[in-house]
This record gives sequence, C-alpha cells and structure tokens, in this order.
Amino acid sequence: MEYPNSIYGLFFILFLIPIHSAFTHNSTSTVQINSNSILVALLDSHYTELAELVEKALLLQKLEEAVGNHNITIFAPRNQALERDLDPEFKRFLLEPRNLKSLQMLLMSHILPSRIASHHWPENSLRHQTLSNHRLHLTTNPSGKKSVDSAEILRADDVIRPDGVIHGIERLIVPRSVQEDFNRRRNLRDISAILPEGAPEVDPRTNRLKKPAPVPAGAPPVLPIYDALAPGPSLAPAPAPGPGGPRHHFNGERQVKDFIQTLLHYGGYNEMADILVNLTSLATEMGRLVSEGYVLTVLAPNDEAMAKLTTDQLSEPGAPEQIIYYHIIPEYQTEESMYNAVRRFGKISYDTLRLPHKVVAQESDGSVKFGHGDSSAYLFDPDIYTDGRISVQGIDGVLLPPEEEKEDESSSIRRAKIPLVKVATKPRRGKLLELACSMVGSFGRVCS
Repeated sequence: MEYPNSIYGLFFILFLIPIHSAFTHNSTSTVQINSNSILVALLDSHYTELAELVEKALLLQKLEEAVGNHNITIFAPRNQALERDLDPEFKRFLLEPRNLKSLQMLLMSHILPSRIASHHWPENSLRHQTLSNHRLHLTTNPSGKKSVDSAEILRADDVIRPDGVIHGIERLIVPRSVQEDFNRRRNLRDISAILPEGAPEVDPRTNRLKKPAPVPAGAPPVLPIYDALAPGPSLAPAPAPGPGGPRHHFNGERQVKDFIQTLLHYGGYNEMADILVNLTSLATEMGRLVSEGYVLTVLAPNDEAMAKLTTDQLSEPGAPEQIIYYHIIPEYQTEESMYNAVRRFGKISYDTLRLPHKVVAQESDGSVKFGHGDSSAYLFDPDIYTDGRISVQGIDGVLLPPEEEKEDESSSIRRAKIPLVKVATKPRRGKLLELACSMVGSFGRVCS
C-alpha cells in the first residue's frame, strides 16, 4: 500500500520534534544535553528523593541552561534525610503549589555554578555562591572530614560527569529565607482572628487573683513578666485567657523551637542552642512565656564567644540559666529599633530576666554595643529570627553583669522586696528537646 509524501513528512516532523526538544535547551540554543550529562545522572542515581523534588519544582529547564553555561556541583542529600528525617509539616509546606518559589530556592541552594571536586576542596574554609545566590560555607575539619554549611559530606565525588559532579551529603541544607517563610506561614495559620487578652491581675498582698478588669483586646499581659517566672505553682498566676487558653492563639513552644532551629541552620550558634535545649529547661520556660502573651528579645552569643567561658563560670549550680537570663530582654526589639534608640539617646538600659541587672546599649562604630569593659559585645548578626513575638540578635561576646557592690542593711531590705528569678538547682534537660529532635537533622549536634 502506498502512502502520499505528505504522510511521510508529517511522520518525520512528529518524530523529530520531541527528540530535538529533549536534547536542546530551547529553540535558539545550540547547546545539547547528552545522555552523559550530570542532570541525566542525577535523575538516574540513587538520590531518588532529590530527583523527584527537582522535577516537582519544574527546575529541569533552568538546570539545563546552567549546565550549558557552567560546570556545576550538586550537593545531594541522602534519601533518608528527605524521606524519614525531614519534618513532615515542613515537607508538606515545600510541596504546596503556592510555595513553589520556596522549593526552588531550597533546591538551587544545593547547586554551585562551578565544578568543585574533592581534590579542589578548600583546606580551611571558603564561601561559594549557589544558583539561588545563597552562600554555602565549604570547610575541612581538623580530622579531614569535609562539610558544606553544617552538613557533612558522606560520599565525595559520588557521580562524576564531564559537565559536573555530585557529592552526597548527610542532610538537607535549608536557607534562612526558606526557614523564615515556613515559620511565618505556619504561625499566621495558627493565629485566629480573635486577639489575645491580657493576663489576670494579682493582688500583691494576698497573692490572689483580683476580679477580672476590662482589658483591651490585644493588650500585653497585665502581670509583669517577673511574676510570671514565679518559682512554685502556688504562687504562679493562671495563664492569660487569650494566648494560654483553650484557643491557643500563640504556640510558644513551637515558636521557640522555630527560632532554635533557625539558629542551627544559620550556623555558629550551636552552643547557645545546646544550653537552651540540653543543659537547662529555658527553652520550655520561654515557650510558656510566649504562649501567655509575653515578648522576648534574645541576645545570642556565637560559638566563638561561648568558647571563652571558663569552667568556673559554668560550674556553679544554675550558672547557665543565670548567664542566659542576662541575655534575655522582656521587650520586642529589632536591630533597627535598638540602633535608632542608641543613636537618639546615646545610652539605653534594657531590663533583663536576671533581676535586678540591666544591660546597657550604646552606639559604637555604626553598630550597637552591649555591656562595658571586658564584658562587652557588638551586635554581630542582626535579626537572625524575628516573628513579632521573639527576636534573636547575634552578638560576638558573652555579657556578664558588673560585680555587685557590698550592700548595707537598708539596701538588702529593699532588695528583698524584689521578686527573684527562678534558679535551677542543677542542670536538667528541657522538655522541648523531644520536639526539637523531631525536626530535620539540624538538631543532630544538640540531641547527641
């Protein structure tokens, strides 16, 4: 049976177009992606979870263009890190269609537009910019282990192709912007339309609740934060009816968990997170305060600063709590608000949870300087975490209150009227650790 020439022409066109589109970037590009490409190797590799996310993020065409212009380096998390170790709620967030940009940002933060094989790895540390403009910190430990940010390289040079290389890493790398977007969307979803109410008022003479007074909706708790830190259940007031009630306007434990996870993803604040979660119950206590409507600003010393603390400073019972209490301000302050205040007023004294000590802030070298003398620190990493309830500001030193002068009898009597902050008799593990350990492997160092 004979077919007209037009049928053969149509068959040729239908057969040729898919082949051409599969092996070229676009109609105007002359660069071809062959079967030996690093992208084909990724899709056919044992990193199936990552390959599936790349396809769901609609990134294949963009990655083809990147391969056509550069050699690339892909840091591929193992399947277990994406399948079992990843927080299910965070994974649902990534796979929601409205969060496509966050998923693309996350994946492109694992790809460098340059080829870095294991023998090109920096001996100390070096920062490289990814396809998402996120910077990855490549380091080599004294033991010789290689890592990217806080993820260890498990399989260096696992896949090598002419146009790229794939290194297997232990866990997912989460950029700060993606983590903040996840925290923001989740917290907004939990806050109902009803504004929180203030905490009940306590009669200082009888330590009993007064009759409920009309409190404007959304007003801060009437009870001072120091009374909310009362040591025993007999003296502790009832929780605020809004945030701490059955409607749960604020989930303080989760917000504290979010900021600790953000600290670990940010890098350089593992010691602070360790004290909050493992050595004390401060994470749980902060979560309760936030649930009851209070706001907090945490001045977080980085790991380099915490390493300078001596054994004597940490050996006394309750010492870690007291050090951290001096770094918590019962106000919500951002880097901008504090800098504007010190520029305008010169020196500002902020109350801390370590009564009666205050921390002094002043402008210095275009930044905010806390404390004085040897015990001073600069605002080093501004606005690491800001969600409207908790603000975390990274500082480059550990703040210690000035030595208390010897008091006379009258001043001792006055001091006795000031409520004392709860002090732990011995270090104990915080309840938030169980929640924290369920997150993406970022708590690996803290939970170990």
